[in-house]
Amino acid sequence: MGSVAGKVVIVLGAAGANNMGQVIARRFAREGAKVMVAGRKEETLRTLAEEIGGAWALCDITREADIAALVAATVERFGRLDVAVNATGYGLLKPFLETTREDLEFMNAVQFTGPFQFFQAAVGAMKDGGSIIQISSATATIMLDNHAAYMGTKAGIDHVVRCVANEFGERGIRANSISPGITDTPMAASAFESQALVDLFRREYPLGRVGTADDVAEAALWLAADECFVTGQNLQVNGGLTLRRNPRVSEMAAVLAAEAGAAH
Repeated sequence: MGSVAGKVVIVLGAAGANNMGQVIARRFAREGAKVMVAGRKEETLRTLAEEIGGAWALCDITREADIAALVAATVERFGRLDVAVNATGYGLLKPFLETTREDLEFMNAVQFTGPFQFFQAAVGAMKDGGSIIQISSATATIMLDNHAAYMGTKAGIDHVVRCVANEFGERGIRANSISPGITDTPMAASAFESQALVDLFRREYPLGRVGTADDVAEAALWLAADECFVTGQNLQVNGGLTLRRNPRVSEMAAVLAAEAGAAH
């Protein structure tokens, strides 16, 4: 694996305790990168920045001014920007016919317009090449019930990543997505409360286990290194899940009902 020592990295979406963004930020810091962590919660960001010897900034990805200020603060603090990781997202689970215009506008702001503008700001600040990394989802490729707004916006921004790779490759800028499956993070905490539900997902993974945030962090580290000759790709870091499928809602309901019955 190539080195990221000394690289300047933004990880946006690192304000949730032990979420994927925080795991990625810690991994980069251990490899000697200078890391700016960003999100919407000052206390957790400040604590993480102190832990990893980095910096922090408040940033709501739905606010263009926040994004511009984040990138400017990073360049002012560290002198440049080499890697921009977007680990934001909102796991809306809602039946298709019940999804409202307000839901769509929110999901678009969080998972399409915001990331688009983050990539614009990052590309503008990358003067000597760089790496843009979007944390996507296996469900941008394969189906999961009641997840259309999430899946559609993730798939859309993945295609924007390809556009960035195509347009700015001549400047030495690489852009890629990483697509985990179900992962033990705060976003999926409710699913991991049920071992039966986790086992239902696990049987669809050819490698025999569900993924971890560490798996994603390792992939991000590789994509960030200069030695990585990959751009415009969506890395399926999910143990082969996209070779198979996610469980249906009916299957999930059945195992949860059986688990509840066994408990009584």
